[in-house]
Amino acid sequence: VRAATAQKCLRAGGKHNDLERVGFTARHHTFFEMLGNFSFGDYFKKDAIHFGWEFVTKYLNIPKDRLYVTVFETDDEAAEIWRKQEGVASDRIYRFGEKDNFWSAGDVGPCGPCSEIFVDRGEKWGNGPDDVMGGDGDRFMEIWNLVFMQYERDASGKLNPLKKPSIDTGAGLERLASVLQDVETNYDIDSFQSIIHSTTDLAKLKTTGNKDKDRAARFALQVIADHCRATNFLMADG
Repeated sequence: VRAATAQKCLRAGGKHNDLERVGFTARHHTFFEMLGNFSFGDYFKKDAIHFGWEFVTKYLNIPKDRLYVTVFETDDEAAEIWRKQEGVASDRIYRFGEKDNFWSAGDVGPCGPCSEIFVDRGEKWGNGPDDVMGGDGDRFMEIWNLVFMQYERDASGKLNPLKKPSIDTGAGLERLASVLQDVETNYDIDSFQSIIHSTTDLAKLKTTGNKDKDRAARFALQVIADHCRATNFLMADG
């Protein structure tokens, strides 16, 4: 009824088919590792929130004063658990709508509200108008997502409570590493940099001083690193 996982994920398309962005953004990959914990009709919101907060603050040692949480706009229960059980101040609990804080696999089937943990990466990673909680900037980054699988949506759109509410959580290993190593993008963490340095040496690349050429070379190296890493994991799995 419980599971904890480190999933090897290879993206080949699907509802978020944005593979052409791999290598050109801070956090898109064809292959990534997803950490998660799951409850199949066992524990629900209270324990899921506690496990996530404990892992991030106690085991990853990310200071609480750098963290914010979000809940679905009508999920008073989750907001109260964050406030009363974990001691998160009300001004650090944000409520967002269905686009950001409600998860479903499709038009029908299991679904539910979700709650996310964000980290403030600091002013050096952005201090423009978009660098606010819920904005499009890079300063505040989601590192943990707890999906409360609470309902089943039928063909008419009605939400029917599940007999056994369940939990599905996720945290990207590469994204967490970028926070712990305090680097700008996922491609700057140690495991990617070792591939990028080797590729640079093999190609005998040097900085040209031309901003556009150097930027293009960086993107190319990131695409290669991503694909090399994905290919190796595929071969390792046979």
